[in-house]
Amino acid sequence: MNAGYNVTVFDTFFFGEQSLKDINDQIEIIKGDIRTMEPRVLEGVDVVIDLAALSNDPAGELDSRLTYSINHLGRVHVAKLSKKKGVKKYIAPSSAGNYGVSKDWVNEKSPVNPITTYTRANSAWEEDILPLADRAFSITILRQSTVYGVSPKMRFDIIVNDFTMQVFRDKKIKIKGNGMEYRPFVHMKDDCQAFIKVIEAEDELVNKEIFNVGSNDQSVQVRTVMKKVFNALGIEPAYEFGELIDKRDYKMSCDKITKTLGFRPKYKIEDGVKEVYKALQDGILKYDDPKTITVKWYKGLIEKGILTLK
Repeated sequence: MNAGYNVTVFDTFFFGEQSLKDINDQIEIIKGDIRTMEPRVLEGVDVVIDLAALSNDPAGELDSRLTYSINHLGRVHVAKLSKKKGVKKYIAPSSAGNYGVSKDWVNEKSPVNPITTYTRANSAWEEDILPLADRAFSITILRQSTVYGVSPKMRFDIIVNDFTMQVFRDKKIKIKGNGMEYRPFVHMKDDCQAFIKVIEAEDELVNKEIFNVGSNDQSVQVRTVMKKVFNALGIEPAYEFGELIDKRDYKMSCDKITKTLGFRPKYKIEDGVKEVYKALQDGILKYDDPKTITVKWYKGLIEKGILTLK
């Protein structure tokens, strides 16, 4: 919106519309499910950013059929509709988690190694949509780093935000595993700028292309994130290790998006830590808001029969 684009939001609103309350008079809101989206929704649309999905890895395991029906088949449906309706660009925000486990740095030419239902569904979506691209219909896949920072639709189930919340609530951090595994990170505002870079790029630069979104210097070990949290807040480290649940471990190169589109993140992990902590202090964010932990929220929706196979 700030870049001057007219925005339409199509969403099931499983988390409600509260996060749009300050701008709902400036955007068009259409409530619906991507699995049953009708062509009329895309009338006059130039660009689709397909963020609709069940996120994240633990949520994807609640019901694998449900995850595939939305994250894979649902988004393929949107891509095909987009092409049919004359959309010029289809941007596919996928996951860096598709790389799974690798001892070496991974780039866009590296083989994917998805090890969860969530990332397998993402990989299947990528594979099915790229052949749809042609000179009139540009498709770009963005494999995103783990996002952090304050959001009106806040999540505390992603590492930087989670660690910051734990320090605020408990004065210590509990790490799942030993913290030696590598992950890439990117601030939410930088991530949005990556979308705009693709929207405004010449088609020959982005069509049928995959870009890793983030920066090499923010592809770090989980325990490094922990240290950055304590350092940013000036708090004496206090932590403990637990059982390793998420086995993804990879270092992701983001050289391609920097060289091709000039994308360079402005924010560092410490910036995100400080803003999240301050928002918690000021009461802007509530760490006990059940909507901030997606797997628990989705589980409740499934139990209530709200989130179902179609």
